[in-house]
Amino acid sequence: MATQQPANRPPRRGDRPTKICPVCGRPFQWRRRWSAVWEEVRYCSERCRRRRGGTVDPATR
Repeated sequence: MATQQPANRPPRRGDRPTKICPVCGRPFQWRRRWSAVWEEVRYCSERCRRRRGGTVDPATR
């Protein structure tokens, strides 16, 4: 019998969606506090949000 998570639980660590931060080029994962606004989240941290004017090409890092 396969176990399923209840609907109100967050995704398991390996099943969480990820995005790439446009400022630092690093991947970041879904967080519970972003659950309602995940589609609007663009930056991995407050620091990157403040530095959003300059983007970094991940290939040159």
